Amino acid sequence: MVVDDDAVTQTHLVEVLQSAGIPCTSVDSGTAALVWLAAHDPSLILLDLVMPGADGYKVLSHVRKIARFDAVPVVMVTSTHSEAVVERVFSAGADDFIQKPFSRVELLARVKGLLRSRDYLLRIRRREVSQSTVLRLSQVLASTPDVRVALSIVVDELARLMRVDRASIILFGEPGTGHVVASNDDSGIVDRPIALHDYPEVEEVLESGLSLVLPDTHVHELLAGVRASGKRLPFRSSALFPILFEREPMGAIFLRAKEPSVFDDYELSLANTIANATAITLKNARVVQSLRDATRLSTTARAEAERRVQLFQRYADFFESSADGIVVTSRSGQILFTNPRAREITGFSEMRLVNMTLSDLFLPSHDQRTERLLKGFAEGIYPRAVDITIRTQADQSMVVNVSFSSVMHEENAILLSFRDVTQERRTAVELKQTKEFLERVIDSSVDGIVSADLNGTVLLFNRAAERIFQYSANGVIGKLQVEALYPEGVARQIMRSIRDPDVDGYGRLEDQRVDMLNANGDVVPVILSASLVIDNGKPIGSVGIFTDIRERLRMEESLQRAEDELRAREKHAILAELAGAAAHELNQPLTSVIGYAELLRRQLTGDEKLTNAANIIISEAERMAEIVRKVGKITRYETKSYVGSAKILDLEKASESSDG
Repeated sequence: MVVDDDAVTQTHLVEVLQSAGIPCTSVDSGTAALVWLAAHDPSLILLDLVMPGADGYKVLSHVRKIARFDAVPVVMVTSTHSEAVVERVFSAGADDFIQKPFSRVELLARVKGLLRSRDYLLRIRRREVSQSTVLRLSQVLASTPDVRVALSIVVDELARLMRVDRASIILFGEPGTGHVVASNDDSGIVDRPIALHDYPEVEEVLESGLSLVLPDTHVHELLAGVRASGKRLPFRSSALFPILFEREPMGAIFLRAKEPSVFDDYELSLANTIANATAITLKNARVVQSLRDATRLSTTARAEAERRVQLFQRYADFFESSADGIVVTSRSGQILFTNPRAREITGFSEMRLVNMTLSDLFLPSHDQRTERLLKGFAEGIYPRAVDITIRTQADQSMVVNVSFSSVMHEENAILLSFRDVTQERRTAVELKQTKEFLERVIDSSVDGIVSADLNGTVLLFNRAAERIFQYSANGVIGKLQVEALYPEGVARQIMRSIRDPDVDGYGRLEDQRVDMLNANGDVVPVILSASLVIDNGKPIGSVGIFTDIRERLRMEESLQRAEDELRAREKHAILAELAGAAAHELNQPLTSVIGYAELLRRQLTGDEKLTNAANIIISEAERMAEIVRKVGKITRYETKSYVGSAKILDLEKASESSDG
């Protein structure tokens, strides 16, 4: 609520608050504020100090005199800077003081802080009221001789605290019937039997054993049949809380209001706790018998219930502040208490949880395990740090790590502490799958992969490494030094190269031709790529990838021989072709030389000297023709020594095959 006679300031204050999502109303005078406060309850008041008529002091004094406003924070807004004014304002009961002109950020921070403080104070008060109410009603139920009177007090108190028009208690008798044993507003319906089929909401609670809230009976689907039958619904909203004994509903607390109502968790928890206390009182009562006869039988149970309430209260601070979810159950598995963290983890409200058992909370697949746990509790067995899958309010599965404790064994109760480990377990599964996948990848590699720690002990030896080095992985891992795979001194040289930044960069070595040794001492040529394994900036080991190149070398050698043979054949072919061409070209002039020399010899028969010269020409030309004939028949390249280291073609051998 904003109270300020200055229209500009009033408008500005409203705009700042509404921009921050804080709903507000405003008035322009102290007199208007007093009128508005008579009919409304604000969460916070921003009050101008200086106004005509009823000023800020008068409004503040009026607010502080009314009990229902004792938790409403009041912030004084004024342009004065007088310390005396500030002192008077706080003495009059103001919670804070803001001077004009004010900062938007500062204003919102103070307003939000005061609203949080108010909400916290109201929660504390409501909790105190709830606790005192439970204690007072427990005392009433335990100490009042006439149980009917006690139940009347209970419904009167519930109607007041829950702000409903009718609060009644119904006990279930024969199938399909119930009896009203207490009502706050109509004593005429007490002891009157009712047909449960006329009250579908009561039948629902009887069947489920769970609390039920109907915010609006005029639209709720559960009452569709009642509305369709034309029956009048005098109450607009209702809530029912089962009175349970050994998990079976023996009755219900029935709250109804003439207007739509919304109950918060504190109210629902309070009503549920009172229902449990009522169950203790009525546990042996029968509708057809006098409730006075059941008083004596239920006294011990009520006292035990009160003692447990006090016990839980003693541990309340510890439970409330625990970072783990905490649940207290009976030895039969009925949930008796939960802390805020347990409700946050499961998503269930406190009212819902205290109406559940361990079997309800755990997945159905854990039923046999739950039975073993309950049996173990009876034998003093309390497992610790076990994973159990539970269901949440959103009907999702969640893995929690649970420890059971007998710390409250004297109270016949079991304490469970648990935390959500769903993501941790999912991550562990993913890491395991990744590890197994990488192991399969490493084992499937065609190259040998060997890893060792800084001491040289082999830590990883895949199947390809077994094939290359003829060692078994079981006989190597953790037992063999990686130096045994290298010729002497080579392993240290390789490690120096890996650490040398001038080779391939620090911590790595790429495509190095290295000779290794297998288990038989045979040399195995490989191509090696290696690196250091780094963790947090420090080397913790090394890994090497070995490519066996023996087959490649054999193939290269075979290819080289084939190339050499092909080259030789090409040389022979070229030589033969050259020789054939030369012989062909030389045959023509030689034939002419021999022919003309023979003609000259015939013409020079009288001149012996010239005849001899002609004979020599013919003889040498014929010898030359024989050489040309052999050149034409060359089929391979054969040489012989000539002068010094020089070699010439050996015509005899080069043309042998043809001559033969």
